[in-house]
Amino acid sequence: MQSAMATNDGACENSGIARENLGIDFLHEIGSRIATADPLEAVLARVVEFISAVGNCDSCFVYLLEGSDLVLKASKNPHTKEINRLKLRMGQGITGWVAEHKKPVALARNASIDPRFRSFNELPEDRYEAFLSVPVLSRGKLVGVINLQHREPHRHTEEQVQLISTIGFLVGAEVEMARLEGENSRLFVELQNRKVIERAKGILQRNLQIDEGEAYLTLQKHSRQRRKSMKEIAEAVVLAEELKRPQA
Repeated sequence: MQSAMATNDGACENSGIARENLGIDFLHEIGSRIATADPLEAVLARVVEFISAVGNCDSCFVYLLEGSDLVLKASKNPHTKEINRLKLRMGQGITGWVAEHKKPVALARNASIDPRFRSFNELPEDRYEAFLSVPVLSRGKLVGVINLQHREPHRHTEEQVQLISTIGFLVGAEVEMARLEGENSRLFVELQNRKVIERAKGILQRNLQIDEGEAYLTLQKHSRQRRKSMKEIAEAVVLAEELKRPQA
């Protein structure tokens, strides 16, 4: 009898260790893939794939905070029309509640009758039974929300909630990094555009004997007439000036 109990205890212990190792391996894998600096869309697609496998769920949504709205950015099930279009306000539905309070919500059954639930006619997942929603955070700042849903009743273990929440932290850091890199890229492009426009203005001022304001209006006028950006017009002015120089 004692031997059987010892065997069962050992099996349970081994099972727990196996689950713990699986979670560690999983976090290491997703962390490594996120560290490859892939585009944000690719990272979110992998996150959905990983979470769907670990949570064994029928649906997985990733919402990101844009301004004051939560915007659907990735989905396990195909929702081409809803991606980047479906929006929730803070506090709206279970997802909005999780975003507002920065706390997870786990419902094992009858998720649609929860008073916080918000239905979308275009999403068949609204009829699913179980619902798990966790905030995506970065240094305490809300970045988005991850939702898992099951067609049938399903109890999410504390271990699963912690694992998905940890993934949320990883995703949150990656999203913030991707946004920072995007902003830096945008500022770099703006700086380059400004440089070529300033150079073109200088050429027009010198060649046409006009002031800076008139040079700018000249570029703007040709931009509208030719339906091209001011950068393209400025590049043409600079190129024409360089072609006039004697070849070395």
